[in-house]
Amino acid sequence: MAKKRIPHFETDEEAAEFWDTHSFADYIDDTEPADDVVFVMRPLKQISLRLAQGQVEQLKRIAAHRGIRYQTMLRMWITERVREETQALRS
Repeated sequence: MAKKRIPHFETDEEAAEFWDTHSFADYIDDTEPADDVVFVMRPLKQISLRLAQGQVEQLKRIAAHRGIRYQTMLRMWITERVREETQALRS
């Protein structure tokens, strides 16, 4: 059986779409060990945000469906929106 090659992706979104429908296990032969991988955690600033109880419950259901914590999902959503708004300001 021929080894599968990982395609080149132009964007992170393109890569995410691909990996949503493909198994990494099928492409393991097209990888190699990485040396000296360092993950840098950016310091986070804790804030307090008041939301209606119903909104929190909806967020928890959505996040559970996605398999992530609702706080993580909120950070992802805020990051995406800040990026969009920042790009719009530059236009």
